[in-house]
Amino acid sequence: MAGSSEKQVVVIGIDDSEQSTYALKWTLDHFFPSPIFKLVLVHSRPTATSTVGLAGPGAAEILPIVDSDLRKIAARVVDSARQLCIDKSVDDVTAEVVEGDPRNVLCDAVEKYHAAVLVVGSHGYGAIKRAVLGSVSDYCAHHAHCTVMIVKKPKIKH
Repeated sequence: MAGSSEKQVVVIGIDDSEQSTYALKWTLDHFFPSPIFKLVLVHSRPTATSTVGLAGPGAAEILPIVDSDLRKIAARVVDSARQLCIDKSVDDVTAEVVEGDPRNVLCDAVEKYHAAVLVVGSHGYGAIKRAVLGSVSDYCAHHAHCTVMIVKKPKIKH
């Protein structure tokens, strides 16, 4: 168990979605700045081959371009999240980009940082879409070795 002077780690899964941004803002508003928590932002970057989903003639020329775009998107996601933290006076932040499936990347980050809490946003997919795409939050809730907080953005009522 961590010493009493060590801060507990909160890992937040970030991507370029509205839901992810909301989850980060919500967490910053409710838990930070904090004398007991340290923040780790984790962005899962898909591989170029998983994004393109093709092999054969032309793939070799396209993959470096796709990879470069994915790196730029990842940098933008992390920069944007860091800026939200700075705006909320939270400066004790670690951010990392890890290539792979977000389900595995986030569960691995929980282990790596010995996280007390994993925060993920919810895309609010219906049952069918969730079954086809697989829900990152569902997976993490069942497989992460810590408390998992799923932050849902309230639906706007008309």
